[in-house]
Formats: sequence, C-alpha cells, structure tokens
Amino acid sequence: MTLAELLAALFPAGHDTRVDAEGILSGTGVYGEGQTTAVLGVVNRMPLGIEGASALAGHVLEVIRHSPGRPIVVLLDGASQRMRRRDEMLGLNEYLAHLTKCFSLAAREGHRTVGVVFGRIAAGAFISTGLVLDQLVAVPGGDPVVMDLPSIARITKLPLEQLETLAKDTPVFAPGLGHAPPIGAVAEVWDGGGLAARLVTALAGPAGAPDRRDQMGLERRGRLRAAEVARRVAREAGDSYA
Repeated sequence: MTLAELLAALFPAGHDTRVDAEGILSGTGVYGEGQTTAVLGVVNRMPLGIEGASALAGHVLEVIRHSPGRPIVVLLDGASQRMRRRDEMLGLNEYLAHLTKCFSLAAREGHRTVGVVFGRIAAGAFISTGLVLDQLVAVPGGDPVVMDLPSIARITKLPLEQLETLAKDTPVFAPGLGHAPPIGAVAEVWDGGGLAARLVTALAGPAGAPDRRDQMGLERRGRLRAAEVARRVAREAGDSYA
C-alpha cells in the first residue's frame, strides 16, 4: 500500500499533509464525524537522522502546544536510524531519545497516539516512534523490525542458521509482521477494508494508557516471561523505596 492509498483509506473525508526532504510526514486528517487528528510519520523509506528526528519531535511539540487533546496518527514506512558517522558524532541517540520523550509527553498531556506500519521501519527509527505510542497497528505490507537476524548473529556471535531455527518457534527472534503481533509489539493487523472505521475505534481509546505489550505477548503465547519479570521489577522497586 502506498502512502497516498493509505491516506485516502484512513481519511476519506480529506487530509492536508506534506512530506519534507527527510521523509517526515506532517499535517492533519479528518476522521469520524468531522474530528481532526494530527498526521505525522516517517515515510518514503527514508532513514531517520538528526534532522528528521528533530523535525518530527518539533511537530509533536507543536501539536501539544497549539492543539490540546488532538490525537496523533503516526504513519511508518521508513528504514532504520541513519547509519552515518556524522549523525552518530552529533548525538543521534540523543535526538532519538528526545523524539521518544516528545511522544511520551503527548500521551501524558492527553493526546491519543496511534501508529500504522505500512512499510519498512526498523531499529532506532522503530523504537523511537512505533514502540512508544499508545497503540501500534499494521496493514499488509508492513515490516516492523527491531533487529534483523544477520545483525543479531553479528552481535550475539550465534550462527545465523541457529537463529533462523529459533525464529521458527520463538517470535522474539524473528523480525517482520508475522511475528510482531504474537509478542505484543503490534496490537492488530488491519487486513481488508474499513480502515477509516478502524481508525475511529483506535483513536477513541485512552491517551497514556498502561503499556500492555508484555501482557499481550503472554496472552498470545509469543513472549511468556516479560509480564512476570515486569511485575517483579515493579514490586521489588516499590519495596526498595517503601
């Protein structure tokens, strides 16, 4: 699905969006019974560098500042963070952290945030956008990846063949849309028509709701220990400060 097709499907009543040179999408869309949502994102298969991360963070802050309570829809078809020495030396990790904090602030300030993965999004670009929103969904063709198997092999020093075998039965080892819902990373896959109606339902959810990805992973049998570990950490941290 192209960006134009997705925008038309999500906002049949119209939208006013633009894409800059860094692949950063911004604007507004009309949904439901004439309500308006901010529409942001990383598109055109562009990697997320310091300029793009700064621009996207700025758009989020503008929504918070000038449009109290307006929901934010984030469309994702980019790449990973930009793999350039210049970006790394200028502190790309801090730019991505700042972007993450801006989305988190938006949720705390009452802006419902919903992401839609319709193409490739990976690594730091994925973590600082899709994985920090109130709800992340995908449409067919979406390809969310935190780290691909060859990269995992290089980091862990495990043979690629071993990781490929593990990925068949253990979703946490496997990138791609087929494995993201079982671990709770993607809440729903919107297959078929009716995207506008599904968006209305998604945007009706609460802003800043507790993160249920670990619980979804347990319920879907894709991530069996995360919820237990999270509860234990929270409990023991509470005991430490009691």
